Amino acid sequence: MGNVAEFTDDSFDSDVLQSDVPVLVDFWATWCGPCRAVAPVIDELAGEFENVKFGKVDIDQNRATAMKFKVESIPTIIIFKNGEPVKRTMGAHPKSVLANLVEEAIAAQ
Repeated sequence: MGNVAEFTDDSFDSDVLQSDVPVLVDFWATWCGPCRAVAPVIDELAGEFENVKFGKVDIDQNRATAMKFKVESIPTIIIFKNGEPVKRTMGAHPKSVLANLVEEAIAAQ
């Protein structure tokens, strides 16, 4: 996974909510086919955006975080900035859609 971190219930606050840079979080599960399809896209994006942190939350292992952010369908991708969710999408999307979400989140005040 290279540039994509694994976030857990225990590390989420420090890794994501207290981050100095925007963070894209992919909420996923090992049994989810669309999640596996979007994983390489997120890996690619992680190599292209230097000032954004990328990570994943396995919802089966980290239910508290998934519940806190009302993840009801996977994959759900949420981009956090200054500790707050600023962009959210569900489902597997092409790279261009996810790249646009990241760019919008970076530009958001």
